[in-house]
Amino acid sequence: MASIRDVAKHAGVSVATVSRVLNDKGYVSVETRKKVEAAIADLNYRPNEVARSLFNKQSNTLGLILPDIMNPFFPELARAIEDTASKLGYTVILCNSDEDEEKAQRYIDVLLQKYVDGIIISSNTIQEKTIRELTIPVVCIDREISKDIPTIVVDNKEGARMATRFLKEKGRRKIAHIRGPLEIINAEERCEGYREVVSGEEWFQESYIVNGHYRMDTATEATLELFRRHPEIEGIFAANDTMAIGAMKAAYEHGLKVPEDISIIGFDGIALAKASIPELTTIEQPLYELGQKAAKMLIKLIKGQDVKKTFYQFDVQLIERDST
Repeated sequence: MASIRDVAKHAGVSVATVSRVLNDKGYVSVETRKKVEAAIADLNYRPNEVARSLFNKQSNTLGLILPDIMNPFFPELARAIEDTASKLGYTVILCNSDEDEEKAQRYIDVLLQKYVDGIIISSNTIQEKTIRELTIPVVCIDREISKDIPTIVVDNKEGARMATRFLKEKGRRKIAHIRGPLEIINAEERCEGYREVVSGEEWFQESYIVNGHYRMDTATEATLELFRRHPEIEGIFAANDTMAIGAMKAAYEHGLKVPEDISIIGFDGIALAKASIPELTTIEQPLYELGQKAAKMLIKLIKGQDVKKTFYQFDVQLIERDST
């Protein structure tokens, strides 16, 4: 593998001149630049990006820490972030934290060692103090850690209200909720939205809420428990699409038809919702816009550009399909 010294020797110039060409810094004559570029092509030279980042204090690389890449929501979000970053000249390092605080901290340490220019974080385990101690820009997505840390989210509570009201409009009187993990703020907001719509109903009690932990298998078991506890249930609002699909599986196992016997609605708008049978009605997040906004905001912060607004709460929309 050719080195920068090999390029300099081949072009008949100094190493410093090659460095100026590679980093586009300092004066180099047109003729000399052509010689260096020809030498780079002849030797198939690839600059050492770590060395370059040490020199420039910039790597054109972003870190992305996600909580669970087995949840289809997050790969779709990651795709939007990577697409946008790539168009703006940045690469993305993806880290899966598994909602483990120690693992997330190890990833942060590694990303700093790699000289990433900024990090996009979706986490409920990374502490506000940890983020404030970082010397590079950070943007939070999907989950808010602090109001004054740049954040991209959706209106979770209103989405939950929309979902629950929709089931009522469909004539479903007794509606249960499969919530997400207790420690995650968007799960709490969606649960609160559901409660606001049903708390005044005579039939309502807390046992109509079960925890599906944002997972399909857990949601299936939780839904079967719901059916045993409350066989009168006519509708289910699940706090994400993955759990809603788990709930449909449970309905099938329990001998119920969707939507004839029970209507089910999810939240997120992942591609898988259109592949389920029946197709899933959902509260759709503008997934691509969320990722795009997070990447663009982070890169502006990295470049020291003026960012007038650092908190975005996107609207959601109800997409009606066959499950209701």
